[in-house]
Amino acid sequence: MPVELTIWETRLLLEKNLAILVSKKDNLLGEENEQELMKRQERFEQRINNQEESLKDEKLKESERNIDKIVAGKRKKLLKQGVKEEDITLDPKEILGEIRKSLKFDRKNALLDIPCAHPEMHDAFKVNFEQSDTSLKYLVFRDLWSRGKFVTCGDAFGADFLIYPGDPLQYHASHVVILLENAKIKALDLVANVRLSVMVNKLCLMAYFVNDEECGEAGQRKIAYHTITWEGDKDKERRTATMFSNQT
Repeated sequence: MPVELTIWETRLLLEKNLAILVSKKDNLLGEENEQELMKRQERFEQRINNQEESLKDEKLKESERNIDKIVAGKRKKLLKQGVKEEDITLDPKEILGEIRKSLKFDRKNALLDIPCAHPEMHDAFKVNFEQSDTSLKYLVFRDLWSRGKFVTCGDAFGADFLIYPGDPLQYHASHVVILLENAKIKALDLVANVRLSVMVNKLCLMAYFVNDEECGEAGQRKIAYHTITWEGDKDKERRTATMFSNQT
């Protein structure tokens, strides 16, 4: 691409047999034939179309949540125009259909990934993954991935991970993940972590081992998750409540 993987991403790819080594000369530096170029163009168009549909779905869901206000606004407007109350018929389904038809997607605002040269000098080195990794960071990363979540590094937001509801090219992150040594957290640390999530408009998900005695499958220690929000984030919390159970 080139792409730089974290040690957790690399370990997971190898554990799940999702990565293979290929020849750079044979697989990456050759010129594409006409058929390969067409397939690349088709994949590109599909990604743009997926972004368009995702944007429309999100805006339509927002309209559905506010449909009562939208209907009330339309009714008020018609009354001001002199239409009698008994003559006003507003069907929420028809209104939502009209809203969907009116949604426009400007391709100039599409998110694109552009392959480019690596900005820094880098060296290749071999990593031995024969021993299993039982650290909280790796086990949380693997667990979130196994739940179908899109997980990336959270360093830019002062967190351990970021979670996306879908392809990061189509969605903003919904959660910041903070790893704790145990279930206890100081009040100031709690306030700081939640305030951080509020500032970046995300929910704060805290993860930690339950205890040393309780283990799950294959002797793995159990991980507990807790989502913390400000009172003003209640609506966002309801919309994402199904993403996590309290404990796994």
